[in-house]
Amino acid sequence: MSEADPREILVQVVKVLNKMDVPYLVTGGISVLMWGRPRFTADIDIVVELKTKNVKDMVKAFKSLWKGGYIDEDAINQAIKEKGEFNFIDGVSGMKVDFWILNNTEFDESRIKRRVGKKIMGQTIYFSSPEDLILSKLQWYQKSGSVRHLEDVESIFKISGEKLNMQYLQKMAKILDVVAVLKRY
Repeated sequence: MSEADPREILVQVVKVLNKMDVPYLVTGGISVLMWGRPRFTADIDIVVELKTKNVKDMVKAFKSLWKGGYIDEDAINQAIKEKGEFNFIDGVSGMKVDFWILNNTEFDESRIKRRVGKKIMGQTIYFSSPEDLILSKLQWYQKSGSVRHLEDVESIFKISGEKLNMQYLQKMAKILDVVAVLKRY
């Protein structure tokens, strides 16, 4: 397995999504790099608004870009049906891209509208806003108990704290029932 710059894979994935007109936002550890302190991440997390009609084209596009890459059409269809997740694994580097299907919740609809474009290697890539990333990390903390999520939240507050929309954060924290954890910051 060779070393790969995750940004290169991210740029190629985003080009596929843009060509297919699939709304998306990058979240997780890669997004923490934009708003907090850099940390190692073993994958790329992307929330997508994907429709069943796009599945065959997506599979074809990924298979043509990355020989030996893994993507499963049935897994994508199942993820769309269950509002779950599927992944693509780069055949050269082994880098995994997790795709999370956008849910029809107030939070998901808000965060896709609030995504922020950043230039990476000449390509505009849309990332979760820092507020929505914090909220997502707080949700994941409540589900998993992993302190890594809290460390990410702390770093976002330290790096981007003065620029955060606290009114939005507090409003959505109530909706998502993460107020108690947010109060730590």
